[in-house]
Amino acid sequence: MRLCVCLVLLSFILCASAQLSSIAEGGRFVWDALGGAWDMYRAYRDMREANYINSDKYFHARGNYDAAQRGPGGAWAAEVISDAREKWQSDVSGRGQEDTEADQEANAWGRSGGDPNRYRPEGLPSKY
Repeated sequence: MRLCVCLVLLSFILCASAQLSSIAEGGRFVWDALGGAWDMYRAYRDMREANYINSDKYFHARGNYDAAQRGPGGAWAAEVISDAREKWQSDVSGRGQEDTEADQEANAWGRSGGDPNRYRPEGLPSKY
C-alpha cells in the first residue's frame, strides 16, 4: 500500500513538473516574441532616423537577425511582422512585387542568422 501511495505521489510530482516546464517554455516563447518585436521596432526607428539611401534592406536584415537571435519566439515575431509589413506595403504603397521580394529575401537572410552587413550600403554611419 505504501508503495502504491508513493508511486501515485511520484506521478503527480512528475506531471506537475512537466506542466511547469511547458508553462515555462511558453512564457519564454512569449518573452522572446516581445523582445523580437522590440528589435524589429528598433531597426525600423533606426532606418527612419538614418534616412539613408539604399539602406532599407540592411535594416530589414538587421531587425530580423536581432529578433531571431532571441530564439524561436523572436524569430516568429520577426516573420509575422515582416510578412504583415510587406503585405501592407505591396497592397497599399504600390512599391511593387520586385521590392517586396527583395525585402523578403533580406528578412529571411537575417532570420536565418546571415550577417546583415551583406546589405549594408557604403557610407552608412557606424552608429547603425
